[in-house]
Amino acid sequence: MNCPKCESKMAKVSINEIELDRCNSCNGIWFDEYELADFKRLEGSESVDIGSSNIGKEQNKNDLIDCPKCNTRMIRMVDVKQSHIWFEHCGSCFGYFFDAGELRDLKEETIFDLIKSWLTPERKP
Repeated sequence: MNCPKCESKMAKVSINEIELDRCNSCNGIWFDEYELADFKRLEGSESVDIGSSNIGKEQNKNDLIDCPKCNTRMIRMVDVKQSHIWFEHCGSCFGYFFDAGELRDLKEETIFDLIKSWLTPERKP
């Protein structure tokens, strides 16, 4: 599978029986349907997000992407609790793509997330 953001090859990464796909270049991470919910519950699972948050922020600019599984245009999403986390979701195969650094941030909820939500511009449709 190729990365929907930078089109580099993605490699399989396993953590406690969950198999994800991580880009070899930008380190974005793909979740198949249901993997994200399992991932969020795992202690220490954020360790698979090895990419630079700065690269992830740059990749957020590239948000009109097609699903790497089924080629459907992905939906741009915003995390409900942390509105500064922008990710993409496929409405056909129900996969998710997170840029580098977003999963580490997703797993850490702090008072600074509230401040970030005030400072983050609205994600345009």
